[in-house]
Amino acid sequence: MARASSQKSTTEGETVSVRYRQADGQFVEAVLDRLIVPEVTGGLPVRDFRWYKGRRHYSGWYHAATVGRLVAYESRLELARILLADFDRGVVEIASQPFQLAGRDGDRLRRHIPDLLLVHSDGLVTVVDVKAPSRMKDPKVTAQFAWTKRICARRGWSYETWSGGDRAVVENVRFLAGYRRPQLLEMDRAPAVLAAARGQSTIGGIEAALAARFPAHAVRPLVLHLIWSGALVADLRRPWRRPPRSRWRHDRPGSDRLPGGAAALLRRRGRGCRAGRTHGHAAQRADG
Repeated sequence: MARASSQKSTTEGETVSVRYRQADGQFVEAVLDRLIVPEVTGGLPVRDFRWYKGRRHYSGWYHAATVGRLVAYESRLELARILLADFDRGVVEIASQPFQLAGRDGDRLRRHIPDLLLVHSDGLVTVVDVKAPSRMKDPKVTAQFAWTKRICARRGWSYETWSGGDRAVVENVRFLAGYRRPQLLEMDRAPAVLAAARGQSTIGGIEAALAARFPAHAVRPLVLHLIWSGALVADLRRPWRRPPRSRWRHDRPGSDRLPGGAAALLRRRGRGCRAGRTHGHAAQRADG
């Protein structure tokens, strides 16, 4: 192991150790209250993923725009939560299977690897466990949740259990994720698209306003990327059977509200929708 600490992290008689993996693949053991969060987010998943014929879960890697690197997932449900985190402007770091927690839970020694660790722009940290809805009331699962929640609270982190979000929002964000990478788009045309959006409330309207300059197939990917990036806002709560309405974000310098014709817009919670149950309200900055 790369290094180890002989000190014990004890709170109310409970010792908690953390095992994580650095970017070079070396494992590190530390005590929870001395864990360096940037080392965890800059490292590798603590658990190796396995792929084999007949496996019930679909594992893979997702290139997250937020961190500019691949983030592993062990199920499609976990991928959905990663997509929402990547879409959330308030999230600045995403780590999957970030570490293994080990400590006493009553008379037993419990070990657990959470699914995600998220760091927010204000330095706050959220630990996320993703479970299928059918398992959320399993006594073994709820006991694990309760222990992890208690451990996170003692470090000052928020803890969330997630079993799925609004179906329309998740599917719309999954669709928008296909347009998340600006290096694949003609971004030099983005200012013209944003200017046209000031007088339009639909994607079709923006395309029509720019028809004399750019073909529709060149405009639409830019509009969708600008929705992903937060420069434009659209209602993600409805299935996009028709082109969604969009508008300038009025909370950004130089942006304007559209006239009253704009439809119901996505509620202001950054760019993300943190649907699901969240346990605990305490949080700690990630610089410790």
